[in-house]
Amino acid sequence: MKNLKNIKHINLSNAWAKLDRIDYDFKFKNGEWKRLSRETYNRGNGTAILLYNKEKGTIILTKQFRMPTYENDKNDGMSIEVCAGAIDKGGTPLQTIIREVEEEVGYKITDAKQVLTAYTSPGALTEKMYLFVAEYNDGMKINDGGGLESEGEEIEILEIPFNTAILMIQNEEIIDAKTIMLLQYAKINTLVIPV
Repeated sequence: MKNLKNIKHINLSNAWAKLDRIDYDFKFKNGEWKRLSRETYNRGNGTAILLYNKEKGTIILTKQFRMPTYENDKNDGMSIEVCAGAIDKGGTPLQTIIREVEEEVGYKITDAKQVLTAYTSPGALTEKMYLFVAEYNDGMKINDGGGLESEGEEIEILEIPFNTAILMIQNEEIIDAKTIMLLQYAKINTLVIPV
């Protein structure tokens, strides 16, 4: 880029993920160069999926504790979301989401359709989300789900009517960006007809 130079990375933390301060020179439209500094948090990329059942008019969501939402809102910290997970090194978004569906919600899917790619917080996070949809049915349930204890997960599985989920966005019970995007995608593309 012609308007970016002298980039310097300073690592601040390598705990759960990588936190860097990046100092750089940026040329503004008026021709002036300014030295800027931003922090970026890199935990890798992620995947998420909306599982839907056309016949029943339902979807599968998860509910789990999220420390950042607790810290920001000082509520119970519980977040209602689509099934999601971080992409393992060397894995693909599709491989990851198929594994996450089995671990988190207990369904065995063999394929999913990628419908969106999005940065959910590009001002601070490097994470790019690969968003999928897939149909499910009761016969695909192979275990109780709930996440992996070894990863500190305790996930409640919610099977709810699609129209209920849309109302949950409106009354702010669902405030997770990836979940809202996938529910809106399903509504716009009439993947699920409310029954």
